[in-house]
Amino acid sequence: MSITIREAYGETLKRLAAENSKLVVLEADVGGSTKSSIFGKAYPDRYFNVGISEIHMVSMAAGFARCGMVPFANTFAVFMALRAVDPVNSLICYDKLNVKLAGAYGGMSDAYDGASHHALCDIAVMRSLPNMTIISVCDAVQTRKAVQAAAEYNGPVYLRLSREAMPDIYQTDSPFAIGSANLLTDGADVAIFATGMMVHQALAAANLLKQQGIEASVTDIHTIKPIDEKAVVAAAAKVKCVVTAEEHNIIGGLGSAVAEVLTKTCPRKMAFVGVEDTFTESGAYKSLLKKYGLSAENIVQKVLHLLK
Repeated sequence: MSITIREAYGETLKRLAAENSKLVVLEADVGGSTKSSIFGKAYPDRYFNVGISEIHMVSMAAGFARCGMVPFANTFAVFMALRAVDPVNSLICYDKLNVKLAGAYGGMSDAYDGASHHALCDIAVMRSLPNMTIISVCDAVQTRKAVQAAAEYNGPVYLRLSREAMPDIYQTDSPFAIGSANLLTDGADVAIFATGMMVHQALAAANLLKQQGIEASVTDIHTIKPIDEKAVVAAAAKVKCVVTAEEHNIIGGLGSAVAEVLTKTCPRKMAFVGVEDTFTESGAYKSLLKKYGLSAENIVQKVLHLLK
């Protein structure tokens, strides 16, 4: 088992700060949760806790970017997408400012805090903003690579993180590039496109389908915007049907992005695995994933239904 994604995030910020004196971190009073506090303890003069005021934190980040700094602003994903979105849109995206927005506890990973803290519309909100790049990570190795890539990228980035520790899918030498999807398994019957924590479930579903003689490709769409259209079309063109899997509302997220690509050049029968447009409840994280259908078994059922 790897370290948690949030710990990998905080440790990477600390490492990058030693290489880049312009990197600063802003926090909305949840540094212990986002693990940006790892950076703060090492570089207190470059760490700014603005309190529970996400809209001011993001506005300050825009100011830092105007002064040539590279700010990483941190809070829970649901608050970044809903409370802070005004300056994200009007300051950061409008002027293409070099600000990195880290949304911690994506999906339902803030499990016991319930619907008020579950982030199930953040991808949809951020994807609708011009000039925004969106990255959703699936393990600690990918998190380290994504944070470094975001720091080196010139422009607005929304980095979607999770609270959990997950087994590493990737190796330290695995490639990562913003806008370039990763084909993890190949198959001739169905293409599964997944992002974030659901990449693990997609790989498990591919193994279950293989036992039934069904070959599934699995593509990790870690960059949801700009989406890798060539990779999506290439995987879909080989198969009869497509399934998307995300820890997000099925409206406006990865599934919508993939459908938008395929309707233009490569229409396929599709099914969507995600939260079915509902508010979620409090509970143990694994129990919530099961209750709302975010499982390998549900992916398999969607595939079998499409193939019939």
